[in-house]
Amino acid sequence: MTSGDLFADLASSVPGDNRLREPLEAVFDRVAPAWKPVTDRFLASPEGQALVRYVDERVTQGAVVYPGTIFRALELTPPQQVRVVILGQDPYHGPGQAQGLAFSVFDGQKLPPSLRNMLKEVEADTGAPSQCARGDLSAWAKQGVLLLNTSLTVEDGQPQSHAGRGWEALTDALLTHLAARGEPIVFVLWGAFAQRRRALVEHAPHHVLTANHPSLLSARRPPEPFIGCRHFSQINTLLAELRPGTPAIRW
Repeated sequence: MTSGDLFADLASSVPGDNRLREPLEAVFDRVAPAWKPVTDRFLASPEGQALVRYVDERVTQGAVVYPGTIFRALELTPPQQVRVVILGQDPYHGPGQAQGLAFSVFDGQKLPPSLRNMLKEVEADTGAPSQCARGDLSAWAKQGVLLLNTSLTVEDGQPQSHAGRGWEALTDALLTHLAARGEPIVFVLWGAFAQRRRALVEHAPHHVLTANHPSLLSARRPPEPFIGCRHFSQINTLLAELRPGTPAIRW
């Protein structure tokens, strides 16, 4: 079977299957226009071409790669609408989970522990359940919250399997692009992995919030426990100060 035959077979998979079913370059071709200057520049680079070859080869070798909607975060949140960035690590690695938004899953999926802790913190912080209590955080994205993972693909059952393959160069470029814009943004960095990007975004007029990762292992640990961080209300307070007149995020 050729690689073209394989991708044709994947394209006719069971509806709702969230695996990658087409060549990676075809996914890049459909990136939302406002992000294209960044993604096209990366795609044309040696690192971008190496990433495309690697991901396509893994699929043709039989690896199940998630998600199919790799750039959904960019689709739902154009750069000119970004008010908040929540930076994740890599997509969920189970079937039916990853949907191209950091920490988010399709409604009806069992909530992963990190997302469950996030939604609990929303309710404890704001006094009301999250409007995204079923798991899909698209409503946040549509309000200007960019839910960006650092690595944008992963293999089934193998967390961080595509880390270090080139995605980080692209996501660093996206963060740098946003930080160069004039409008203030609140960058939310949970956990040591996200906080390694702090130097890219920690300058005026932006603001950075940090805490431990919301995972089961880290959420309650010092020095900055995620549980009780009250970041969701802090974000709205900061937005009112940094961008007067803009609506609060409805968490």
